[in-house]
Amino acid sequence: MSRFQEFSARPADPFHPHSRRQRALGGVLFVFMALGLLGSAFFRTQVLRNSEFVLRSDDNRFEVLPIAAPRGAITDRNGKLVAETVTGYDLLVEPGPADAVRARLAAVTPLLGLDTAAVEQAVRAARTSRGKPVRVLGNLTFEQVSRLEERRGQIRGVMLNPHPVRRYPAGSAVAHVVGYVLEINDRELRSKEFEGYRAGQHIGKTGVERQYERALGGTAGAQYIEVDARGRVLGRFAPAVSEAPKPGADMKLTLDLDLQRYAQQVFPAGMKGAVVAMVPSTGEILAMYSAPTYDPNLFVGGVNAADWTRLNSDPARPMVNRAVAGVYPPASTWKLATAIVGLERGVITPDYVMPVQCVGGMAYAGRYSRCWKREGHGPQNLIRAIANSCNVYFYQLGIRLGLDNLTREGTRLGFGRSTGIDMPGEKSGTFPTGRDWYVNRFGWRPPPSEVMNLSIGQGPNSQTPLRMAQFYSAMAGSGTARRPHILMNAEAPVETNLGISRQTLASVWEGMAAVVEEGGTAHAVELTRWKLYGKTGTSQNTEDPKRPHAWFAGFAGPRGGQPEIVVTVIVEFGESGAHAAAPVGARIADYYLNKKHGFRNPPLTSESTAVTRAN
Repeated sequence: MSRFQEFSARPADPFHPHSRRQRALGGVLFVFMALGLLGSAFFRTQVLRNSEFVLRSDDNRFEVLPIAAPRGAITDRNGKLVAETVTGYDLLVEPGPADAVRARLAAVTPLLGLDTAAVEQAVRAARTSRGKPVRVLGNLTFEQVSRLEERRGQIRGVMLNPHPVRRYPAGSAVAHVVGYVLEINDRELRSKEFEGYRAGQHIGKTGVERQYERALGGTAGAQYIEVDARGRVLGRFAPAVSEAPKPGADMKLTLDLDLQRYAQQVFPAGMKGAVVAMVPSTGEILAMYSAPTYDPNLFVGGVNAADWTRLNSDPARPMVNRAVAGVYPPASTWKLATAIVGLERGVITPDYVMPVQCVGGMAYAGRYSRCWKREGHGPQNLIRAIANSCNVYFYQLGIRLGLDNLTREGTRLGFGRSTGIDMPGEKSGTFPTGRDWYVNRFGWRPPPSEVMNLSIGQGPNSQTPLRMAQFYSAMAGSGTARRPHILMNAEAPVETNLGISRQTLASVWEGMAAVVEEGGTAHAVELTRWKLYGKTGTSQNTEDPKRPHAWFAGFAGPRGGQPEIVVTVIVEFGESGAHAAAPVGARIADYYLNKKHGFRNPPLTSESTAVTRAN
């Protein structure tokens, strides 16, 4: 082996100057690379993404407390207050050890009548409040606030927190129209409808408060507080750093508050049902009352558990707005739809007398169907059949029209769809669209006698009081009715178009006038000063077949003039439309027309006093 080969085969000397130089150079390169990476990371963090990390830091450092915005006032068509925002006061206690909290509250217990349960609840809340004051009592009365203010210098560790609260001067009379407000829940916070809202905000839950929440609610402000890593409060920023709330917009309704309160006053005590009154030419809702009702002021500042349980467990369902969400067989109030179809198709004339006179019932297709009057009405033409509400006449008219025509025309007239009123919770009625509808719904094809049910407003035909009011509004005008609405000056396109002639309308009006005249089913409610047109109904129900629902639908106005108000009334288990519902409808129409034309009305005796908003 040569000396060169022998030298090359030897292992490299790690302490040779060349080896040490190479290792040093590698180390230097590694250090520079590491410093470069750290430098670029610092540059990206401190320069390029500075704003992002500052925001993250602030998010951890700051907490936002919403400041409630005063909700806009709601007034009726005459400027009377339906809902307003006033200043309410909550009692807060500073957090601390349990004994300290009890000592602070002991000083105010004699003044406010605090019980042990309220004190202990505040103690428990203070343990997890992370330095934030704890709410002890809400919506203090004027007397309670006065007692605390008189002893302000003697009381330590408790404070009054002023905030906007809702007030409903008309109370239970307007509950289903205006609705109520409560704190937003987690499900609502996640929905797109309430995007931008914060936990703790109060929102409209039902009625106008919910329908126009964005406008009425305004924009909540924000108070920024500084917290530590555990979320404990370190301090509050100056008011200049906070965001001031923007008050909500005021709203004027089409409602007549006096008429609304009168509807509550004259509705049969202890009965369930609804009233709808509207202007036929515009679709403006004048009154919408549902019984039983509740006081929306119960929800101000948060409803207590006992009231919430009582309202939701009540079998009478006081929280349901029966005017828009109650569906009932329309019974004889729907006979006018059958009459309109028959007149328009030339099946009958107003004077035509049906071949089978009413003897208390009639047989058809293997079925015997009765009239409400067991001894019968005798021979009937259309006008007398409407006045007497004769089932036998309308059985024959339905048979002549046929089920296909009646279902098709009933669907066209609007039965089976909602009206589109600007109020949440409206239900669509039920109405068959044809023979296939029965198959899809019930699994059987309708027998020939089914048309008899439909022609008198029974069978699979259920409508809301609002839909019936809309139908009668169309009859009160030229055959069209605008979409019903509760907000004044809201867009109201034509929603119902009966598409009928003046002759047909005149014939129907003549029959409706005969209903409230001598010999008609509701002759006892004829008005002395105004012209009333109406139709009574007695609706079968499966809940209690021996106690049918009572209906009245009609319109009224000056004699020789156009109708100015439409009224529908449903009294559940009222048994007789003529005795339970018609007097209510007549009195409501009379009250409105008297007021509008300057005549004296009976005094209002309802629980609430209307307040007029100052200009």
